[in-house]
Amino acid sequence: MSLRLHVDAPLAAGATLALPEAAARHVQVRRLQPGDALRLFDGRGGEHDARVVSMGRRDVSVAVGPAVAAVPELPVAVTLAVGVPANERMDTLVEKAAELGVAAIQPLECERSVLRLTGERAARRREHWQAVAAAASEQCGRAVVPAVAPPRRLDDWLAGLPADGRRLLLSLTGDAVPWAAAGVSGGAGGAVTVLSGPEGGLAPAEEAAARAAGFRPVSLGPRVLRADTAPLALLAAIALAG
Repeated sequence: MSLRLHVDAPLAAGATLALPEAAARHVQVRRLQPGDALRLFDGRGGEHDARVVSMGRRDVSVAVGPAVAAVPELPVAVTLAVGVPANERMDTLVEKAAELGVAAIQPLECERSVLRLTGERAARRREHWQAVAAAASEQCGRAVVPAVAPPRRLDDWLAGLPADGRRLLLSLTGDAVPWAAAGVSGGAGGAVTVLSGPEGGLAPAEEAAARAAGFRPVSLGPRVLRADTAPLALLAAIALAG
């Protein structure tokens, strides 16, 4: 497979493009030469063949070729709203969610969250997670890079949600229905927001607020899954059902 790179810029057949620094570095590391083929995608669904035109010590220019058919997205546009897990588990969650086809990721700070992000630190982490999502899309063949939103407090995020939209809350409560009965099978279409708590789950008041905001509790079975496992399990199930 030829080198495939994300370029966050409009792509048009016949154009000559100077690659951004990170993409140019990939070309140089792979030791491509003028005339060699590669593939570019813009992160918004566009994908093109291309060829290296020239290479400098830091600069790489490519000629953009014709558009090619991109890998289809999931028929259900899934937004994962997740209580950020501790350590580096969020990196893995973002990476795997991008590979599985998530449409967007909303990091949340909850009452039981271990990791607290504010100000410049929060902005740096969001930028890092966005880069992780782009690299995952580059690797797995997606032409879309899922957007990672700035971290928000759960209560603030719930207060700003629009009135419509399908909403699922991953829950272990006795009234949670099996996820397959919630009407989000792979062929259902539309969009759905999935809310999942941090380590220890949502606090009772947070779960009550989510239910009041229209989130329907759903279950993935009797096992207690980690905060970074549960949303990926549901996303994988939706992807496989499609």
